[in-house]
Amino acid sequence: MTRLARYLKIAALAAGVAALSPMPEAVSGPSQTMDASPIPVTHYRTAKIEGVDIFYREAGPADAPVVLLLHGFPTSSHMFRNLIPQLASRYRVIAPDYPGFGQSAAPDHKKFAYTFAHYADLMDGLLGQLDVKSYAMYVMDYGAPVGYRLALKHPERVSALIIQNGNAYEEGLKKFWDPIKAYWADGSPAHRKALEVLMKPETTKFQYTDGMSDISRIDPDNMLHDQTLLDRPGNMDIQLDLFHDYGSNVPLYPKFQAFFRDRKPPTLIVWGKNDFIFPADGARPYLRDLPDAELHLIDTGHFALEDKADEMVPLIRSFLERKLPAS
Repeated sequence: MTRLARYLKIAALAAGVAALSPMPEAVSGPSQTMDASPIPVTHYRTAKIEGVDIFYREAGPADAPVVLLLHGFPTSSHMFRNLIPQLASRYRVIAPDYPGFGQSAAPDHKKFAYTFAHYADLMDGLLGQLDVKSYAMYVMDYGAPVGYRLALKHPERVSALIIQNGNAYEEGLKKFWDPIKAYWADGSPAHRKALEVLMKPETTKFQYTDGMSDISRIDPDNMLHDQTLLDRPGNMDIQLDLFHDYGSNVPLYPKFQAFFRDRKPPTLIVWGKNDFIFPADGARPYLRDLPDAELHLIDTGHFALEDKADEMVPLIRSFLERKLPAS
């Protein structure tokens, strides 16, 4: 008998034994209860808008409703790294970096207008290039005036608002803003110089830790990430230009508020109530113009997602599922 014949005979006998053996009972365990949904993949891309490289994170189905995430100072789309996969199974999520932040280009401030109007134009250009005609907006800190300026340009495109420590009312500009208001008033070198402390490591750490209910939840890599980018050559002047231009947003507050009243976009407010920079005094006035908004004051500080994502994400997902059903 050849070796091949012996192998085939043994294989046939083994198959026969297997057929006569009882099947093992199914064993319940983690492998049978795990969610089989595919894990969303985030893509890291760059688009050329007005000749400037704009970096953005994108995830989710290309034909799903869009959720636009607009970051604050001194961070970038990095602040949404944990939120993106929580939304991307149902929504197309887009999170850009403004020029001078994150992975976007940082042109010389003498040759590039670092203004909130310019940022809104660039974000509008990015959305146009991505063929986005409608979007819910998550706005935080600087993201609020950028997003609300976008809303004034295209009010019909805003399908919903998620507001997290982003101001549109003068009641929200408290003590933290006094030295910045002094710079708005005269633009003097002395008042500009006084604001350099806002780009120092101790201030970056303060933004991540002040008012937080559990500092052990704050990843220290956040501070290192942001501070490394703040310390790039030329970035100090970029940030000081933006602090000065932030004053141009305040005269637009009545227009932002008129947009809220006229369009009444579905709105969720998830606000870190212990934030010294944008205190809860700036959250409550939204209800004057958006009386149906859902307001949640959360026991945390400025970067609320770092501390309270486990509380905020379910609120955000529930809101979007009710107000922005996935197609």
